[in-house]
Amino acid sequence: MSNPVAQACSFLFVPATHPERFQKALASGADMAIADWEDAVAPADKAGARAALLQAAAAMDAAQRARLLVRINAEGTPWFADDLQALATLAAQGYAGAVVPKAESAATLQAVAQAAGARGALLPLVESVAGLHAVDTLATAPQVARLAFGHLDFQVDAGMACGADEAELLPVRMALVLASRRAGLAAPVDGVTVDTRDPERMRHDANRARRMGFGAKLCIHPAQVAPLHAAFDPDDAAVAQALRVQQALRDAGGGVCVLDGRMVDAPVLLQAEQTLARHARAQQRDRR
Repeated sequence: MSNPVAQACSFLFVPATHPERFQKALASGADMAIADWEDAVAPADKAGARAALLQAAAAMDAAQRARLLVRINAEGTPWFADDLQALATLAAQGYAGAVVPKAESAATLQAVAQAAGARGALLPLVESVAGLHAVDTLATAPQVARLAFGHLDFQVDAGMACGADEAELLPVRMALVLASRRAGLAAPVDGVTVDTRDPERMRHDANRARRMGFGAKLCIHPAQVAPLHAAFDPDDAAVAQALRVQQALRDAGGGVCVLDGRMVDAPVLLQAEQTLARHARAQQRDRR
C-alpha cells in the first residue's frame, strides 16, 4: 500500500486547541490534516492541546487517523519531551505521523521516529539556515516521507526581507527539491500562503510550487484546498495529451517519434507518466 503522506498534495493545519475542527478539516477535501501543537497554540495551552488531540483521535475511525499528522514543538522547547510521550499514544492509535519543526539534525529525527512508532511518517520542516545546511542528512533519516519548507521562519532566521514574489527564496526551494530527489523521497511540500482570502494568490503560489518540482503545499484555511488541487491536478486536456504521447511512442515501437511537430522521446514519456500518476491520485481523492 502506498504511503498516504508521500502521495498527498494538500496538508491542512488545524489548531489542536480546536478539536471540533478536525472532522471539518478531514471533510474539506484536504489529503492530510495537521493537528498543530506548535505555532497555533499559546504556551499556557500546550498541555490542553495535547489532551484534546488524544481524545479526538480516539474517537476517529482508522481511515481518518491515517490522514492525521501532528506538528510537535521543536527540540529545545519546554514541551518537546511531553510531545514525544503523547506521540507514542497516537502511534498506538494508527495516526499518520509527525511534522517536525525547525529540523536541523538526524538525532532529533531519530528521537521523534522512536516515539512515533515504526509506521509513523516524518515530515521535517526546513525553517533555518542550519536546517538547509543539513538538508541531505534530514532527507535520508529513517522514516522521513518527504521534506517540507517553512519559508516564513526561514526568512527570519536568514535575515531576509523577501518581495511579494519571494524570488529570493527560489534557490532554497530548489535545494529542497534536489535533496528530495537525491534521497529518493516524494517531492517536497511547499510552505503556506498567508493570505487566506485571495484564491488567485494561492493559485499563483501553488503553480510556482508545481513548476519547481514540489509535490504538495501546506494550507492554513479550508478555502485554500480547492485552488491548490486545481493547480496540481491535471485537467482533461493535459490527461488527453499524456495519453496521446503514450500512444505515439507505442506506435513508434518505443523509439523517438514526432507528435504535433514536436519530438517525443523518453523524457517526454516520463513527464506524461507523471501527469497520469497525478491524475490517478486526484481520481482516488474524488472517490474518498
